[in-house]
Amino acid sequence: MRIAFASGKGGTGKTTLATNMAAVLAAVETGISYIDADVEEPNGQIFLSPVVRDIIDVKVPVPIIDEGRCNLCGICADVCHYNAVAILGKKAMVFDSLCHSCGACFVLCPEKAISERQRSIGTITCGRTGKADFIAGCLSVGEALSPPLIRMVKNMISDERTAIIDAPPGTSCPVVEAVKGCDFVVLVTEPTPFGLNDLELAFGMLEEMHIKCGVVINRSDLGDPSIKKRIEEKGMKILMEIPFCRKTAEAYSNGVLNSRIDPVFADMMKRLYEIIGQEVNHG
Repeated sequence: MRIAFASGKGGTGKTTLATNMAAVLAAVETGISYIDADVEEPNGQIFLSPVVRDIIDVKVPVPIIDEGRCNLCGICADVCHYNAVAILGKKAMVFDSLCHSCGACFVLCPEKAISERQRSIGTITCGRTGKADFIAGCLSVGEALSPPLIRMVKNMISDERTAIIDAPPGTSCPVVEAVKGCDFVVLVTEPTPFGLNDLELAFGMLEEMHIKCGVVINRSDLGDPSIKKRIEEKGMKILMEIPFCRKTAEAYSNGVLNSRIDPVFADMMKRLYEIIGQEVNHG
């Protein structure tokens, strides 16, 4: 299976659940991969302490315009939906940071004045954490577009392994890219009106993508007790409620996996995995 942990907002505990589930599963079975697709601020390595085997420089193609061959026809600018190419006066300009590497300008230039060069956008760290594979993307500082890197991170997932994907927060393009093709998405929320609002947005996104999902309410004994009922009224299935635990908060603050110091929490992660399997197979 490919299981993603996502949330409508940051700080709900999705990384805590994703890293602990990966560690718990890897302790009892082979064929597990942890994927950190939150490439703008990856932090799974803090908790899983992987043995790094390789760091891959990720590059994407961007256009180069040969001014000697360019006749300023403007076709390249017209076909670029992202305004990465523009005709300014008597010069064609390329804005690398806006380019989505679709190749349209390169293919359609009638004068063959456009070639491509490779531009680095980040890195992918590959390694092992216990019996599990560890794959994490890290976007370079200043880069605006993370979906290409997330796509390349996911391309490294083996279909022979169960992948636990730590997705970015929110509902924008990076999240869509991270959860695309997943068998199930766990939406981690908190019992607050703000959390409910963002949860609804995330749930709506997954409905549009036709991806099965369920909700885990973290710190369930804090906040507004009526949130649970409102979540169910919205048609979302609650998979599990996890009450607040100071031990968990302290472990997270120290970069320690809570499942390694709290057997009750470890059992909750095993149970959650079983529930997800039932939802995928029979939901």
